[in-house]
Amino acid sequence: MGVTKVNQSFKTQVTRDRMFKALILDSHNLCPKLMFSSIKSIEFIEGNGEVGSIKQMNFTEASPMRYARLRIDALDKENFTCKYTFTDADTLMEKLESITCEVKFEPYGYTGCICRMTSEYRTKENVEIKEEDIEMGKDRAIGMYEVVEAYLLAHPHAYI
Repeated sequence: MGVTKVNQSFKTQVTRDRMFKALILDSHNLCPKLMFSSIKSIEFIEGNGEVGSIKQMNFTEASPMRYARLRIDALDKENFTCKYTFTDADTLMEKLESITCEVKFEPYGYTGCICRMTSEYRTKENVEIKEEDIEMGKDRAIGMYEVVEAYLLAHPHAYI
């Protein structure tokens, strides 16, 4: 099994507490509304959003995947951090054992934040992950952050 580690960050004009609430605590409600062309629904299979909970993201026909399941491994609401592991996804899991993501929201300037994400791709034995697969995942994550940021900027009283 090989491990590929990827770091990325995204600067936003929205405070870390609002980004954390929208992207982490309420993503199951907000993301299907904002990204309806690709995300059909997000539902809890187990738990209610705390550590140990399992979420399933169901994608539309326009997406290359049908679903992905993730487990919440750590959640620190005071320090605005979250760690979760994708344990199942129809097309990705042919090559991967799991993808673990750690997200941290740090203050930036007066009203903004930096969203830092570290992802670890654990491949199955004798499998190499392609750079374009990693880039596609990074682009989707940043795209989701940008959509949520635009929503929060347009709705300054949301997630206060």
